[in-house]
Amino acid sequence: MNDATAILPRRVLYHHRTQGKAVEGVHIRGITDALRALGVAVDVMSLPGADPYASPKAMSPTKQAKWWMRIVSKLPEPFFELAELGYNAIVGWRIARYLRAHPDVDFIYERYSLFLFMPVLIARRRKLPIVLEVNDSATVARVRPLFFQRLAMAIERWVFRRASGLVFVSGLFRDRARAAHGDVAPAIVTPNAANIDKFSFTPEQRAAARAKWKLDGHVVCGYLGAFVPWHAIDAFVHRIAPQLAEAPQLKLLLVGDGATYPALAEFVAARGLAGQVVMTGRVPHDEVPGLLAAMDMAILPSAGDYTSPVKLFEFMACAVPPIAPDFEPIKEIVVEGRTGWMFASGDLDAAVAAVIARSRDAAELQRVGAAARAYIAAERQWRNNVEQLLAFERSLREAD
Repeated sequence: MNDATAILPRRVLYHHRTQGKAVEGVHIRGITDALRALGVAVDVMSLPGADPYASPKAMSPTKQAKWWMRIVSKLPEPFFELAELGYNAIVGWRIARYLRAHPDVDFIYERYSLFLFMPVLIARRRKLPIVLEVNDSATVARVRPLFFQRLAMAIERWVFRRASGLVFVSGLFRDRARAAHGDVAPAIVTPNAANIDKFSFTPEQRAAARAKWKLDGHVVCGYLGAFVPWHAIDAFVHRIAPQLAEAPQLKLLLVGDGATYPALAEFVAARGLAGQVVMTGRVPHDEVPGLLAAMDMAILPSAGDYTSPVKLFEFMACAVPPIAPDFEPIKEIVVEGRTGWMFASGDLDAAVAAVIARSRDAAELQRVGAAARAYIAAERQWRNNVEQLLAFERSLREAD
């Protein structure tokens, strides 16, 4: 144990208002498991029915977990946001009851959600530290544009200024929040992570996966994630399709599902590309490491310009070098030509050219993949994030 974790909290309450699945669940479990591995008692407070340890592992990222979540998600935007606002009453009662039963809680760690203010209010009244992990904001473009934009901004400003501390996934995100809200709570930047032991495989596993999906004898470029417009995997396949015949050594392995999956599957079939474009559909989470093992490189066609894509870290942990857009958060992680490659964001022609060029040098892919895995092992596992968090929380207490 290093100095950052020399003084451990006894108990932490981790609160979130997400569905606890897909990437959200990966992040919640990553932080929680790393804290517990250090001997910290962690209680996770979730939406009813959204336990990240109980959610179906193979659930589509775009499918709602519970019937009532499906109903709420389909509400017109004003009513959806009012439901989010109303949840403050529920969570206020739940946290107050929890704290009465657990007086040994040292701090609250919350995955910040829009319109949510009650946890910060309760923590301040009880003089209990609360650290917010910021993955969303009223300051960024969202899939569902905000109706009550000014209200969301006002609540967010109040929360960001009165929390004990803030954890942002990228420096760009932190800087945008400061520009929008002015003098906010002390903040650190902690990108996402991946545990090496979860993304390790044997040569036999790689061979089995490549045989199952008929990938032997080819260089495989993989994609793992949601098939949604903002990830642009469908646009990437459309762009690379005319050039696949000129790169017979290359196969694409696309893992996941989502809104754009059916149309893309039809496109691949209609163009006769099934021999070079393998689409697995949704798979159980336990099969993911084997599919990653079958890949020689990975493509991230697009990402949020302020986000820290979890799949980037998972590819690198599995020694699969990524080809990703040159957004600032990705430039904070990937070293060009050493742990991966980048292309100008939005330039899918450049992404296609990079994939085809890299597919001609298997030895270079192995070299860069090994360096990417070594970087994750040394610096970007979930325990690294937790050590930074605990050092940050301790500094906040000492400065108080």
